[in-house]
Amino acid sequence: MAIPQSFIQELVARADVVEIVGRYVQLKKTGANYSGLCPFHAEKSPSFTVSPTKQFYHCFGCGKNGNAIGFLMEHAGMNFVEAVKDLAGQYGMQVPEEDASPQDRARAAQQREKQATLTDVLEKAGEAYRKHLRASPRAIDYFKGRGLSGEIAKQFGLGYAPEGWRSLASVFPNYDDPLLVESGLVIVNEDEDKRYDRFRDRVMFPIRNVKGECIGFGGRVLGDDKPKYLNSPETPVFSKGRELYGLFEARQALREQGFVLVTEGYMDVVALAQLGFPNAVATLGTACTTEHVQKLFRFTDSVVFSFDGDDAGRRAARKALDGALPYATDVRTVKFLFLPSEHDPDSYIREFGRDAFSRYVSDAIPLSRFLIDAAREGCDLATAEGRAHMAANAKPLWTALPDGALKRQLLGEIAALAQLESRELSSLWGDAAPAQPVRRREPYRPRRPGRTLPPGRADRALQIVFMDAMAWDALSHDDHHLLCELAPPHGPLFAWLDSQVHEHGPQPWEALRAALSGHEFEPFLVDQVEKMLPDIEHDLSELRQILAKERARLDAERRTALVERARSDPAAYEELKRLLAGERTGSP
Repeated sequence: MAIPQSFIQELVARADVVEIVGRYVQLKKTGANYSGLCPFHAEKSPSFTVSPTKQFYHCFGCGKNGNAIGFLMEHAGMNFVEAVKDLAGQYGMQVPEEDASPQDRARAAQQREKQATLTDVLEKAGEAYRKHLRASPRAIDYFKGRGLSGEIAKQFGLGYAPEGWRSLASVFPNYDDPLLVESGLVIVNEDEDKRYDRFRDRVMFPIRNVKGECIGFGGRVLGDDKPKYLNSPETPVFSKGRELYGLFEARQALREQGFVLVTEGYMDVVALAQLGFPNAVATLGTACTTEHVQKLFRFTDSVVFSFDGDDAGRRAARKALDGALPYATDVRTVKFLFLPSEHDPDSYIREFGRDAFSRYVSDAIPLSRFLIDAAREGCDLATAEGRAHMAANAKPLWTALPDGALKRQLLGEIAALAQLESRELSSLWGDAAPAQPVRRREPYRPRRPGRTLPPGRADRALQIVFMDAMAWDALSHDDHHLLCELAPPHGPLFAWLDSQVHEHGPQPWEALRAALSGHEFEPFLVDQVEKMLPDIEHDLSELRQILAKERARLDAERRTALVERARSDPAAYEELKRLLAGERTGSP
């Protein structure tokens, strides 16, 4: 979806970052700004500041900063388009779509209205389920028997769907409303022309999206009836292949703990939160997908999948491996945890304690080892046939990995197991395994002269100023001139950024990325930003060091050139004298 840059600028201008941030952070007026505890890292004294004049937030502790769109992306894990749509909706603005017909726009608007209506219906049902829980000693005893406190039940919005075929009729007077069927709350038996509640005599787990809206439910029987768990069906607001139970509740804990623990069920998530592991989520009765993994990596760079140690658990882990491979970059960690067959996370912690479970998580199998284990399963590596079979199994798994050091190392390990040289395996696999590292995009070709920085410096300077929205404004005019005069692709990109900041002020990378569409060096810049390490993306001091080194290098080059010219050029000799005199006195 292409959103016009003009609309993004209008939206940022209209949105009040103090109001948006204030919905999630308790802010206190401190002079011209507001301050509070940073929502992105654990702290006891406020280092998080919001400026109403600059419409910008900044944390002096962890370095996070941005505007209202950036805050929604960081805090709620939305992508750029989702954040723009959410913010626009809060201010009653319609997001225009470039190249969309009036009919397409009308359908999109109708779909958004339908989604908002369905979440309202589901929220109302969730409120009713919570009231029924308070009136059901049997359901309360079930949760107490699982060791859950009232506080945890409130945090996750747990409820109870009572016995009876049409309990929701007391909540929705128009029980024939098609929205009740479309939301998955009511089932229609067309043969008998009857309607009845989908969830009956079950404890209820509301499923929330990253914005906290109720989009569906999971219900568990109190006894041994089948099915034990029942989920909402696929609806316009709920897709099991995209959503994760507990992600909304776990957002802050993921940042504090540094990793997410992906479990197999609702009770795992809630019980782990009760036992001191609030960073757990669960798939919704389906295998882990690439969309699940992509969503998780918006919140953390470390994912640990937890499975039972039986055959079913191994099969589920194998599917999770397939989902994780495309996102297993060199700066991310994916591990696989297999508990003893007689335990789930809840029972393991209760028997052995939190510390024992933490150690178990730390010792989980890394993706690289699990990939090789999956490839060699059923293969006799003592025979040539078994080794060839293993290599054939490994090829699609290895190919799915993004290019990088991990992928190159695994090529060597797989080749060693196959008793081949890496180049031989590359040759056998053909285009799937190029013998030499390749760029994902065509390399740029300078089209006009300009100075160049030593390898790496110019790239780092680009990464810093494009990812830190305030960095460009923090530099001097001379700094700007130095960077804009660099050879392509760096110089033109710095010059483009200078014009953007001059026209629109500081913007987050996602807004710059949208505005950059069509620029001749867009692929180069996107490549640089994508491979940047997340923990150094806002290091302004490093940028100043780069500039200082470049000036020192330029001065040295100028001095060397003057020494050469001074041998035969009196003017150069006089200029050299002035330069050396200036260095002794500290003047330019």
